[in-house]
Amino acid sequence: MAYLDNLFGSQADRLNRTLNVTAERQGLLLHNLANVNTPGYKRQDCDFTIALDESMSSFNPKSRKQMPNEVHTDNTSLRIDGNNVDMEYEVMSIANTETRYNTLTELTSRYFSGLKNVIREGH
Repeated sequence: MAYLDNLFGSQADRLNRTLNVTAERQGLLLHNLANVNTPGYKRQDCDFTIALDESMSSFNPKSRKQMPNEVHTDNTSLRIDGNNVDMEYEVMSIANTETRYNTLTELTSRYFSGLKNVIREGH
């Protein structure tokens, strides 16, 4: 991986890790929505903002900390059956996470387009 860091820089690694956390969160939110009517189901989530802040602040590629992919389970209950999934909140969170993912993919695309332009100019 050190070779790739030298070739692409640590920015590519940060973008990759942040995209992975975003995709993981989207999966958790979709799983919550799929279980909206499952008695006793407790919603799960991971804190994307902490992962993004840590990713963007880790400018030293030698100090590679793993993204905090901790999954949090909310043990409160909103209904008599013990389920605590709020469908409106989950749909809103899914839309928000999708927007973030699309923005990150655009940033990644622009990053590699810039590298491609640099390589072309070098010939």
